[in-house]
Amino acid sequence: MPAYADLNKFEAEQRGEFGIGSAAQFGAARRPQVRGLLSPFRLHFFPAKAVHVNENFRRANFTAADMRESNFSGSTFNGAYLEKAVAYRANFTGADLSDTLMDRMVLNEANLTNAVLVRSVLTRSDLGGAIIEGADFSDAVIDLTQKQALCKYANGTNPLTGVSTRKSLGCGNSRRNAYGSPSSPLLSAPPPKLLDRDGFCDEATGMCDAK
Repeated sequence: MPAYADLNKFEAEQRGEFGIGSAAQFGAARRPQVRGLLSPFRLHFFPAKAVHVNENFRRANFTAADMRESNFSGSTFNGAYLEKAVAYRANFTGADLSDTLMDRMVLNEANLTNAVLVRSVLTRSDLGGAIIEGADFSDAVIDLTQKQALCKYANGTNPLTGVSTRKSLGCGNSRRNAYGSPSSPLLSAPPPKLLDRDGFCDEATGMCDAK
């Protein structure tokens, strides 16, 4: 509608909140427009296996977007919204995914080599088979079961932050918070008997598995 079109045009011209970022709307990227209700400023459509190398998607909206097998290597997604997006086999090599909302995102077999996911929210997301060598997950919110699966093969050090992937995930016996997603405590929290009084993994046994 005209009001929405004007608003989104203004946001696009201003390049996002406080003049920072792209403000582009990529949500439901492959869904057709319905009776003209979605303005050209509101949604951007990209073809299958799209290539967006070293582009700026800062604070952009990819909610429910279809990003399958697309190449976003080296691109900046800082502060972007990616919840419910499908990024099966997408390439995020060296991408900046810090401070992103990636809740319920599909990242099966995605390439996250050397990606920065600092403070990203990955609650209920699926990273099955994802390549995470050199990825930095420092302060990211990940469900415990997913974190444990990643720790089985996590390796490498991020070339930009200098942080080990295993250390950023809290793998091993190092003292770390045992809770994953606050939104799903039954899935994220191990039995209390495996935690010390401060809520960390038992340092004596190194156990955090909720078996």
